[in-house]
Amino acid sequence: MLEVEVKYRARLSEVREALRGLGFSLLSSTEEVDIYFQHPCRDFSASDEALRVRVSGGVASVTYKGPRTGSEAKTRLEITASSGVEVVEVFKKLGFAPVATVRKRREYYRRGDILVSLDEVEGLGEFVEIEKAVADVGEVEGAVREVRKLASALGLKEEVRETYLELFLKIFKSGS
Repeated sequence: MLEVEVKYRARLSEVREALRGLGFSLLSSTEEVDIYFQHPCRDFSASDEALRVRVSGGVASVTYKGPRTGSEAKTRLEITASSGVEVVEVFKKLGFAPVATVRKRREYYRRGDILVSLDEVEGLGEFVEIEKAVADVGEVEGAVREVRKLASALGLKEEVRETYLELFLKIFKSGS
């Protein structure tokens, strides 16, 4: 499955109200911890890939994110598998090294096939992610237009092209 995603910096209280006004319903609110791993023989930052374990509500899932394609929105292959919390230890035993841990408080909103996440990310601030899954590359352009139209309706202006991991590592490396 391809994921088309656009991220913005925003005031979540304002976006929350706008979403309700546009007919979005709150699906859930949860705290998530994302642990990103580096392979011992492969530099995922150089290949623009990511390997993540997300722990939410005591349940862990493993996600592989392939290299980004296109330039209008972050579009990439995403494969997620759920497993027990012990999956982190399995990865460590296989020689993978944790790169970063990103903690966030997330609210999910849905209307039709569009999912909106309001994120308070520890050390990074507040963000809105708007995403729509598509079955093939031919659907990406239309999905990007739909996502950007909603972002405009929500008053979102400050688009963020970096992933949370990239933002986190940029701050960590700069010593801020």
